[in-house]
Amino acid sequence: MAGNILSQFQDLGFSAALAFAAIGSALGTGAAGMAAVGAWKKCFAQSKAAPFILTVFVGAPLSQTIYGFIVMNTLSAKAGSGVYLWAAGIFAGIALGMSALMQGKAGAAASDAMAETGKGFGNYIMVLGVIETVALFVMVFIMMGVANVK
Repeated sequence: MAGNILSQFQDLGFSAALAFAAIGSALGTGAAGMAAVGAWKKCFAQSKAAPFILTVFVGAPLSQTIYGFIVMNTLSAKAGSGVYLWAAGIFAGIALGMSALMQGKAGAAASDAMAETGKGFGNYIMVLGVIETVALFVMVFIMMGVANVK
């Protein structure tokens, strides 16, 4: 019986890596998207040109879903050999998702600032890049750690 229950959950870890990363990306793009729409509304109300470049801030959190997919594939390869790394997948997915959420929130602030001033795009992108680095570290470190599991 116990073996049957375990086999039902064998894909939990790698599925969670993608799912949590995608949830974070959805929340992050949603937050940044709402801010971009609000910023464009302000521009239209003031008869200013609406900066299309705000879509960069909206799309930034999407990359964490790709990292979640890469982690999922890495973990599923290990599952094929009978090693199920549930915690690695769950915690990596949560970390990737949180990175995406916070990147979206930073993108929201950047959208507002960019629409208001028309300046600082490079600075805002640097902030998003630092947040992105957290997700890259998680992905690379999980892949390195999993490579040593037999």
